Amino acid sequence: MGALLCFGLASAPASGPVRAQESAPAASSGFGARLQALIARLTGRGLPAGLFSTNGRIEAEQVLVAAKLAGRVLAVLVVEGQTVETGQVVARMDTSELEAQLAGAQAQVRRAEKAIAEAEAAIAQRESEHTLAEQEHERASKLKESGYGTAQALDLRQSQLNVAVAALKAANASLDEAHAAADAARAEVARVQSQIDDSTLKAPRRGRVEYKLVQSGEVVAAGAPIVTLLDLSDVYMTVFVPARVAGRLAMGDEARIILDPAPDYVVPATVSFVATGAQFTPKSVETADEREKLMFRVKLRIAPELLRQYEDRVKTGVRGVAYVRTDPAAAWPEALTAKLPQ
Repeated sequence: MGALLCFGLASAPASGPVRAQESAPAASSGFGARLQALIARLTGRGLPAGLFSTNGRIEAEQVLVAAKLAGRVLAVLVVEGQTVETGQVVARMDTSELEAQLAGAQAQVRRAEKAIAEAEAAIAQRESEHTLAEQEHERASKLKESGYGTAQALDLRQSQLNVAVAALKAANASLDEAHAAADAARAEVARVQSQIDDSTLKAPRRGRVEYKLVQSGEVVAAGAPIVTLLDLSDVYMTVFVPARVAGRLAMGDEARIILDPAPDYVVPATVSFVATGAQFTPKSVETADEREKLMFRVKLRIAPELLRQYEDRVKTGVRGVAYVRTDPAAAWPEALTAKLPQ
């Protein structure tokens, strides 16, 4: 500014210096006022006692919708910028191989159920044989006691009874084995069906699609992210404050946010997080000056109900100035009264 004024004095006509000298104070005072306003905005100086300001940016919690299993992406059903609801289908994976495995597992279930039916029929047969063997043994025993039967005949009936008992036990064991095989087959069906269900990727919560990371037809690894969502109910500004300010903040304290693209509006917020450790730690904190270099991360959260009203205007990465109160009794000045677009 001074160089421009000097240039004007050197090249101006005789009457020029008077005009230049008259206009210089006004220009200098206007620039000084803007400079002071900028300094006050950046440093927080000029604020009422009990208030502190700092710079920050708007952020939102990211949610990754990822493929649980490796495979081919059949279709991605959303576009960037789209708002999706909880449970809405975001993408589908190719399940042709899983469906073949499911058909095989279902066939195993049917085979196991048939084995159960055969085992039950075998048990009925063995029970009948066991009953007959018991009756024959009882008759042979009575005949021997009355003197009309021989010990050899009784021993034969006893042997037949023992064989019938063993056969019945084997049939019961076969039935247990068939039930176990059926349970294993049903478990395999449930496992494969679960993988098929997981191949339909759904939004875990309501949000806005930030990035579409893959295209239809691509092959992805297990756990590969398909879509990135922004949780529009959890939006906050991250700021850094010195230790003297962080030590006076409490969860739930009121805050104010003024965004650079919308300086006419004042967004209310609350302190939702204060870091327990310093983010920038100097080599030594023995002196007061060094302790002032300790900076703590603070999150100022915007109320979800407020975000829902202005959901279409919520954007992450926007810079702005945040104001917090180091004194709970301090009143917000009129310029920081909450003001939102109608």
